[in-house]
Amino acid sequence: MTVKKIGVVGAGLMGSGIAEVCARVGIDTIVHEQNEAAMEAGRGRIENSLNRAVKAEKMSEADCELTLSKLGFSTDLAAMTDRDMVIEAINEDEEAKTAVFRDLDRHVENPDAILASNTSSIPIMKLAMATKRPAQVIGIHFFNPVPVLHLVELVTSLLTSEETAAAAAAFSGDQLGKRVIASQDRAGFIVNALLIPYVLSSIRMVESGFASKEDIDEGMRTGCAHPMGPLALADLIGLDTTIAVAESLYEEFKEQLYAPPPLLSRMVDAGLLGRKTGRGFYDYS
Repeated sequence: MTVKKIGVVGAGLMGSGIAEVCARVGIDTIVHEQNEAAMEAGRGRIENSLNRAVKAEKMSEADCELTLSKLGFSTDLAAMTDRDMVIEAINEDEEAKTAVFRDLDRHVENPDAILASNTSSIPIMKLAMATKRPAQVIGIHFFNPVPVLHLVELVTSLLTSEETAAAAAAFSGDQLGKRVIASQDRAGFIVNALLIPYVLSSIRMVESGFASKEDIDEGMRTGCAHPMGPLALADLIGLDTTIAVAESLYEEFKEQLYAPPPLLSRMVDAGLLGRKTGRGFYDYS
């Protein structure tokens, strides 16, 4: 199946990035948000990203205009009626995501449509069972920033059909040009099951006074050739997303390395979520 019409639910950092890469390759793309303000903010993110690409001479003005022409926006989930695929990309909240899948199952009329989640940690089976078409539910996990990072994790549940998995792989790899890796349906999948304990360990180092945030990040950048340190990475991911993934991992595996440190919990409580709010472990104001 070639995806010709796609829907993206959520126009935050991830959703807007997913919508942009779909529109860039010529796919008719509709983006859904809950209200006009959020919808316009998402539209602005995409336009700003495309304008940066033009300024950096990575895209022509003509291609920018063509990409924008492939994008539509709506606050009505019924706009997803005729989509070949819908990708949910809202906040990492299991209850909210489950509600979206329940609603999509009612609104998407195409009997062959794939319902996908960009979740970074929530088991796909839990989302699939909110629908009457669990065989057509799959995880398609992109990485931030979506237009720049080439990796996609495909996550199949026990009930995902081979046809759905093959179609999702073709969409991600052939149409979007992403590098596809496959994961079993376990909390955190491949990347976050490895990444989150590493990030949490760095937070515990800061919390205990073992080392400064600057030295921890410099150690991993210079000593291990990482592009950024774990604390700067947590700020980029968003501390709210980091703790949500950690809690999902801890709930599934009950291992202490997945337990969120108190410092992380307090920072989230304080609204210090990283780059998205202007302050996390570092100040971005």
